[in-house]
Amino acid sequence: MIFESTVDVSKLIPMREIVKKLINDENGFTEEHARHGLHSIFLGESTEAQQGAFLTALRLRGIDRRPDILYALAQEMYSKAIRPKLVFESGQQYVVDIVGTGGDGWNTFNVSTASSIVVAGAGLRHGSRSSSSNCGSADLLENVGCNLDGVLPENVNSILNQSNFCFLFSRSFHPSMGFLAKARREIGFPTPFNILGPLTNPTDPKYAVIGVHSLYLGPIMADTLVRLGKRNHWVVCAELGMDEISIEGSSHVWEIDGDGNITHKIISPADFGLPEYPISLASSSSLELNTEILDALLSGNNTTEREKAIRTFVLLNSAALLYVSKAGPSLKECVKLAAHSIDSGNAKRQLELFAKSTQHS
Repeated sequence: MIFESTVDVSKLIPMREIVKKLINDENGFTEEHARHGLHSIFLGESTEAQQGAFLTALRLRGIDRRPDILYALAQEMYSKAIRPKLVFESGQQYVVDIVGTGGDGWNTFNVSTASSIVVAGAGLRHGSRSSSSNCGSADLLENVGCNLDGVLPENVNSILNQSNFCFLFSRSFHPSMGFLAKARREIGFPTPFNILGPLTNPTDPKYAVIGVHSLYLGPIMADTLVRLGKRNHWVVCAELGMDEISIEGSSHVWEIDGDGNITHKIISPADFGLPEYPISLASSSSLELNTEILDALLSGNNTTEREKAIRTFVLLNSAALLYVSKAGPSLKECVKLAAHSIDSGNAKRQLELFAKSTQHS
């Protein structure tokens, strides 16, 4: 998925006119308006007040939940992203990703980060991207010895040839988003970029599991992914309102097949051959606790109810990505692959290799 901007700068629509269109004629607001608005911000052609008005009007009018508008904004973000050139020495010639929008308020252990490491240990190259809105992943990785400032566009390929796991910090790969940082921080409510983050991974994953924090967002995210040309992706949301597959109760899946068809289905831990646990057992309130949990998980600890619940949580989400990536024929078989990644020490080894590669990059 490679996009170049379609905006003719000589005919750039002024931001003031775009905001007026949002407020006075929301039904007439088109993909072109969205592209011109974001392009204006990236060029530094708009004031901070105009940027705040643009983001606020998008949210209040609900236009930032329209798949056509999210598609247009994602195109513009991609046009300004720094995309690393990936040429691998062996194995798969693509990356996979598991990521969530955040914002679900559950304060659970960082299962997406742990799952990405487990998937890497199972043999798939995982390139994950995060922004400051999901800094828990970055904090956790830095706390276990990873130098994320050392992960740059010019060395991602080298890192992924040393380790199957890589974590990309947004500021190094989407530098144009810096123009919006202050406005996003000061307005204090979610913007379309909380949704766009998972859609604009600069490594362009071939397969992905993307979590959303609201059932309402599931079909919107799936529709946008199809417009972006994505195939073989899952969009997931737990019935509880969590941007992951839950260990408690059912979870919703919007599956995008190889032809771009979207199918909605409901799954539960039983479909993976795994037991249910109360989600409260997967809660985590601090960086220190997150670090302890990750270390215990990757060390194979599986004795207490809490350890079993967290292992199950990670197996569910890891197996989902392995299944989407065609690593195994069924969810249950992919659970076995994920469990072997942990129990063999492969997952822990991939994290150690990534940490080492960031120190020498």
